[in-house]
Amino acid sequence: MSDALSAIPAAVHRNLSDKLYEKRKNAALDLENAVKALITSGDHDKISKVIDVLIKDFAKSPQANHRKGGLIGLAAVTVGLASEAAQYLEQIVPPVIHAFFDQDSRVRYYACEALYNIAKVVRGEFIFFFNDIFDALCKLSADSDANVQSAAHLLDRLVKDIVTESDQFSIEEFIPLLKERMNVLNPYVRQFLVGWITVLDSVPDIDMLGFLPDFLDGLFNMLSDSSHEIRQQADSALSEFLQEIKNSPSVDYGRMAEILVQRASSPDEFTRLTAITWINEFVKLGGDQLVRYYADILGAILPCISDKEEKIRVVARETNEELRSIHVEPSDGFDVGAILSVARRQLSSDNEATRIEALNWISTLLNKHRTEVLCFLNDIFDTLLKALSDSSDDVVLLVLEVHAGVAKDPQYFRQLIVFLVHNFRADNSLLERRGALIVRRLCVLLDAERVYRELSTILEGEDNLDFASTMVQALNLILITSPELSKLRDLLKGSLVNREGKELFVALYASWCHSPMAIISLCLLAQAYQHASVVIQSLVEEDINVKFLVQLDKLIRLLETPIFTYLRLQLLEPGRFTWLLKTLYGLLMLLPQQSAAFKILRTRLKTVPTYSFSGGGQISRASSGVPFSQYMHHREDGDAEDNNINNSHQGINFAARLQQFENVQNQHRGQARNKVNYSYNTSSTSASKFTNITSWSSDAAASDLLSANMIV
Repeated sequence: MSDALSAIPAAVHRNLSDKLYEKRKNAALDLENAVKALITSGDHDKISKVIDVLIKDFAKSPQANHRKGGLIGLAAVTVGLASEAAQYLEQIVPPVIHAFFDQDSRVRYYACEALYNIAKVVRGEFIFFFNDIFDALCKLSADSDANVQSAAHLLDRLVKDIVTESDQFSIEEFIPLLKERMNVLNPYVRQFLVGWITVLDSVPDIDMLGFLPDFLDGLFNMLSDSSHEIRQQADSALSEFLQEIKNSPSVDYGRMAEILVQRASSPDEFTRLTAITWINEFVKLGGDQLVRYYADILGAILPCISDKEEKIRVVARETNEELRSIHVEPSDGFDVGAILSVARRQLSSDNEATRIEALNWISTLLNKHRTEVLCFLNDIFDTLLKALSDSSDDVVLLVLEVHAGVAKDPQYFRQLIVFLVHNFRADNSLLERRGALIVRRLCVLLDAERVYRELSTILEGEDNLDFASTMVQALNLILITSPELSKLRDLLKGSLVNREGKELFVALYASWCHSPMAIISLCLLAQAYQHASVVIQSLVEEDINVKFLVQLDKLIRLLETPIFTYLRLQLLEPGRFTWLLKTLYGLLMLLPQQSAAFKILRTRLKTVPTYSFSGGGQISRASSGVPFSQYMHHREDGDAEDNNINNSHQGINFAARLQQFENVQNQHRGQARNKVNYSYNTSSTSASKFTNITSWSSDAAASDLLSANMIV
């Protein structure tokens, strides 16, 4: 106590701890004057003793009024010291900062007031304690007492003024403290932090842009704050930084790109829009710095292309096109494998637009970096095959373009067709829903003849006979009806007169044997009418089931389409195309009389001219009044098949073809018998020969043929 009395007069000592503010204030004024006198006399030791007493007896006292008096006393000492205060700051400032965390809100308030007065006196010397003061102010900005918050705001403004005019402020020491606070959720603290970022960024001598990666994520985090004011402040700060980036010659794009990629998938719409906007600018400005981040950027862009918000979709599409137009090479650090990996993942997206763009990327890479893409083909091939089952036709068409691009190399062409057949076998619905689309598109993108030859080779050795039959029937229907295969049909029409047509006919025949109706259709296309008639007569009772009749129904209806115009016109010369007539009558004999197909074909055959005029002017009867048996051994010179059947260069060995057909059909018949026997032995429901008719025709057509067949 004696030390205290010797340093501070008893009256001042007593009044500093009084509960009344006015008495504490008057005591502080007396203390200020006493310190001024000590400065004049140069008694610095006594000044230190005064400060020690204020700290020990007041600032650290368990009594609130003493702590209040200590704070106002320390501020008064600083004011009294004036220009000499700097040398005592290490004694004065720490206890004041400590009081910021006092349990008594009034003590915290007076701590803000005391430090405010101290800062006004020492100004720039204050910077030494900046980090501690900033930390304390950060906490006080969210104080539960409104008066404390107001006092802290006043102090904060003064500290900002001091920092902006100081040349001793260390941004390097401050940034770690700022970064540590950026993820705080309290709205008052967030406002405090954004305010400091904005102020510091406005100081020309402080390079906040260089440290932006350290607190960028925190700013983006504030964009989803529930407070509109905070969102607006954060957005304003980000906009200012983006403008600085555009004008700066040196920016660390890489570290920020990682943050933007993460924020582009934010559940908050505004955050996503801002992130994708930044990415868009980075792609335009970043150049080589972003090459190794392209995969991550693409992973952020592709989902945004399907965003529910139109603004995000527009920016994402623009960014995607910008990124795809950049010309970089693997030697520049461009990771083709990483890009392909991203595209492969996005093929599983629920959004069609994203899947389409993922495929566009694969196609682009295949065109620009074919060698590298083929190195990673095994990683994406299965995914590309699964994409053929996509619900979107646009996606399937793009997948086929990618497959076709890969299949330009012979070793990958067969692999594609083999996998395609495998997928059709594993997923019957894929063949039904997408079979025609896939095959037709491949025929456009690749050579149609090459595609059909490869398919035929694979199906020729197919062990699953039911699948082989189904697949051949599908391919046959595509061959007959698709505009894309018109050249292939024209080639087949010349099977009996040119080598190319003959080779194609023979190549397809091997697998077409799995379906009698497919073989008959192939013969009609090739104008091999005699062989078609022989095939028809080779059929046995068990071949004529409802599935066969439904296929026959389809063929009869197809004969009335423009595809078979040439065939119908040949009926104008029944004497020349006798085997054509025999074939059509043979088909007519297979049809139930009550079926619509029977009536269609019979009507057509009734239009065949009664007389056929030959070169010698002789007239031969060819009407229905003449027994059909007369045609069975009739041969006219005008039949293309007859004219070329014995040509050693162009000729087709139809006897061998017929044997080949019968061998395959015997396998099918044997399998059918085994199924019936198995069903009988296990006492299960007998297998109906009328099953699965809906796969081949409408219910009405199948029902029509079923009823007619039962009548027969």
